[in-house]
Amino acid sequence: MMEAIVERCAGLDVHQETVVACVLAGPLDRAPKSELRTFGTMTHELEELGEWLTEQGCTQVAMESTGVFWKPVWNVLEAFEFELVLANAHHVKNLPGRKTDMKDAEWLAKLLRCGLIESSFVPPVEIRELRDLTRYRRKLIYNATTEKNRIHKVLQDANVKLTTHMSDIFGTSGRLLLQKIVNDEVVTMEFLQTEMRGALKHKSPKLLQSLNGRLRKHHRNLIRMSWEHLMYLEQAIEQVEAETRRRLEDKQNALELLISIPGINEQSAMIILAEIGLDMSQFKSDGHLAAWAGMCPGNHESAGKKNEFEPDPVTAS
Repeated sequence: MMEAIVERCAGLDVHQETVVACVLAGPLDRAPKSELRTFGTMTHELEELGEWLTEQGCTQVAMESTGVFWKPVWNVLEAFEFELVLANAHHVKNLPGRKTDMKDAEWLAKLLRCGLIESSFVPPVEIRELRDLTRYRRKLIYNATTEKNRIHKVLQDANVKLTTHMSDIFGTSGRLLLQKIVNDEVVTMEFLQTEMRGALKHKSPKLLQSLNGRLRKHHRNLIRMSWEHLMYLEQAIEQVEAETRRRLEDKQNALELLISIPGINEQSAMIILAEIGLDMSQFKSDGHLAAWAGMCPGNHESAGKKNEFEPDPVTAS
């Protein structure tokens, strides 16, 4: 028999279109009264849910961190007075004692009433928004890299061997040549000797030979489409970085401290702040923080051999 420590609490089973709420209320030494209600997930319906939970006198409300459906529910309910608890779905499903006919919301409420749910870390709104920006920047960079690889592939298909003599065709000199190709302009020896920089200026004859491929209109069109998309992505990356810096203006001390660590540059520091925030009280110890970030080495032994470098999986949200 699990011992109750919370008099009034609720569990939420969150779906795309509905939220099933179970409230458990009653003295700690007695079986609680249970009430189930279903709400929609439109904003006004979630506000009704919050008002109902407040009327029921709930002090804590738990939900599972499955998918993305919990996020809008959390965003609306965090404006109310009760404490929100985000449960690890894998953890709560593996706790013993659940009956086969028990609803998810009822099981969450029962665990919460007995203090058996340890909340996952959910940063405040400003940090969550900062996290959205840094993660979106990562996606943009991935897409930009994909477009660069497409251009590489088309050039190889057309037997244009720029990469043979240029380490980076997306550097300053390489972009000048790509722009010429996109614009269907002829690259001359005079242009190469005038516009190429550094050692590339002395490679002008070889560069000119490398451009003598079989570049058809089809190839130019493919390169043009990838090039234009790449220009858009790079502009979007600059905008995201500018917005991220603006949001970190009041956190310069923390940013500078992180940058002072060897191996941490400005972008890495911004990502760290976006992922863990400034409130270290959320973590029990430095080891707990390292484990949450997936940077804590595991100690796995099999057949007498140890693998000490495999990171433990991140279990928090």
